[in-house]
Amino acid sequence: MSNLLAKLLDAPVVGKVRRVHALEHATITLLSMRIPNLRMVGRSTARGFWLYGNVETEDVRRAAEEALRRLQRGEATLAIHPNCGTNIAVTGVLAGLSSFAASAPWHEKESIADRVPRAIMAALAALFLARPVGFWVQRNITTSPDAQTLRLGEIKRMQKGGMTIHFVEVLG
Repeated sequence: MSNLLAKLLDAPVVGKVRRVHALEHATITLLSMRIPNLRMVGRSTARGFWLYGNVETEDVRRAAEEALRRLQRGEATLAIHPNCGTNIAVTGVLAGLSSFAASAPWHEKESIADRVPRAIMAALAALFLARPVGFWVQRNITTSPDAQTLRLGEIKRMQKGGMTIHFVEVLG
């Protein structure tokens, strides 16, 4: 990784969001292990993370505390989640760019009908590569399992319609 990218990823706000994002993933992973068929979405900020899903506040607290302890003990794999938005974004970018590039005409008289199968094959190849690339992007760019300086603050619960929302404040 270039020095410039490393400096950007370690910048105070960016670095904090990456660490909080890892803690969000670890918390959701632990909640998913404890609550069958859990449906939850998370979103990280530099101040903490939001959890959207019908879960009790005490369950969120216990999962977040354990997630923080486990990350601090070096369980870096908890920072990576298969349903992360990073994976969705990587999939979209790879499929879009590959199909766009493959749909370019190879010669003047090539018809669109001749280019479509090539674009479809390129998109399928991108979908095949997207999962490992998405995990790489999470591991190296969008999360950081370094939770040594993090502490949990308040956990606030809100209701919007039938949805339970928690904000988990993360200090440090």
